Amino acid sequence: MINRMDRSVEQIVDEILLMDCQSGSVKALEMLVSRWQKRLWRYAFRLIGDSEAAWDIKQESWLGIIRVISRLNDPARFRPWAYKIVTNKTHDCIRKSRTMKQADADPSDRFRAGEVQDDRQTENKDTGVRELLEKLDMRKRVVLTFCYFEQLSLPEISAALKIPTGTVKSRLHNARKELKELWQKHCE
Repeated sequence: MINRMDRSVEQIVDEILLMDCQSGSVKALEMLVSRWQKRLWRYAFRLIGDSEAAWDIKQESWLGIIRVISRLNDPARFRPWAYKIVTNKTHDCIRKSRTMKQADADPSDRFRAGEVQDDRQTENKDTGVRELLEKLDMRKRVVLTFCYFEQLSLPEISAALKIPTGTVKSRLHNARKELKELWQKHCE
């Protein structure tokens, strides 16, 4: 459970906007999307490494969020809930890409950085770390991204992934260890 006393002003604003959205306010929805679209894009980009695919994932995620926003009972859960939807859409995109590659037998890889010029500054800044993160399996990549890039707490990560906090800690420990080993090899 998220401790109500630890909420920031940002979280409180998001909760109010979410409740207004659930009451049918289009203006509140526009404001919520405006506040969150870049964050959700960045998260998708860090998982997939392609800005165009990340924009597509973000758009599909918003469609999913809007469809079921009325079912979110606890507005304080919006943050992990939204990230979970983006995580699922990213997994779907990766699966679809693999299926298309196998069907087409096309050696060109749609999910390589540098394909699109959008947000080049973000891409360049994250390139070294992203390349190492891409070598990790998706579970490890997700917990590291949630923890370090999205700055979710352990309970929020647990809620987003629907796994126990102990499992989050274990995955985080193993992901850090593997990332450290990859970093050391990279620096040699």
